[in-house]
Amino acid sequence: MTFYKVCRGICNVLFRIFFRFKVIGKEKIPKDGKVIVCANHISLLDPIALAISIPRPINFMAKKELFENKFSKWLIGNLGAFPVDREGSDLSAIRNSMKVLKNNGILGIFPEGKRVYEPDIKNAKPGIGIIAVKAQAPVIPIYIDSKYRIFGKVLIKVGDPIKVDKYHKQKTTGEDYKKLSEEIMYSIYSLK
Repeated sequence: MTFYKVCRGICNVLFRIFFRFKVIGKEKIPKDGKVIVCANHISLLDPIALAISIPRPINFMAKKELFENKFSKWLIGNLGAFPVDREGSDLSAIRNSMKVLKNNGILGIFPEGKRVYEPDIKNAKPGIGIIAVKAQAPVIPIYIDSKYRIFGKVLIKVGDPIKVDKYHKQKTTGEDYKKLSEEIMYSIYSLK
């Protein structure tokens, strides 16, 4: 985690030089225990903005294409990221997610699966719902508001945790997972 801390420190300094960076609601992130952070995705800089907003290390689920280049694979792999196939259900990514949460870590996911410029709550993938329920982990919605223009603002808004307790005592269907994923997306965009 030393490598993560060094990279986070460098990025923190650079972000504060080049952007007007502000985080609202940081206190809503638990200081320990398993948690999933879910945010809208508008730029390649979003994972960096989240990493410097949250004092604990985040293990991001990242598109598998980022792992095809040796340097990129080495860099993001050493930062705790792991690949996901966005085209179908990826059991390996789900296993990696469960491992992060079992070790009381923070899992970072962009639920829409790609960069999106207009909200489309119905496009939420059910995977986040499955992971949250199976791991019994709270979900923290986060809205990133920025165009990432030099000296422009980068505003990170952290929402209230979404508890998934109600799904633990019932037989959960694919429709339930999809509904939970949509609830998470709605929570993210309601922070706008």
